[in-house]
Amino acid sequence: MWLLRLLAVLLLIAIGVGLVAYATTGNRRWLALAWRLFKAGILFALVFFALMVVERVLIIPV
Repeated sequence: MWLLRLLAVLLLIAIGVGLVAYATTGNRRWLALAWRLFKAGILFALVFFALMVVERVLIIPV
């Protein structure tokens, strides 16, 4: 779980750096990068939480 927290913090830092780079340079490439990272992070979180729900709901016999 600590790895997921670390990845979340790194993702937030990367998005912040992209937004600051856009604010200082005005180059929309940085804004697009920040937006792409945000969408990828949301998608990863949704998949992760969906797998957690499936794990709770399904009883997998061993």
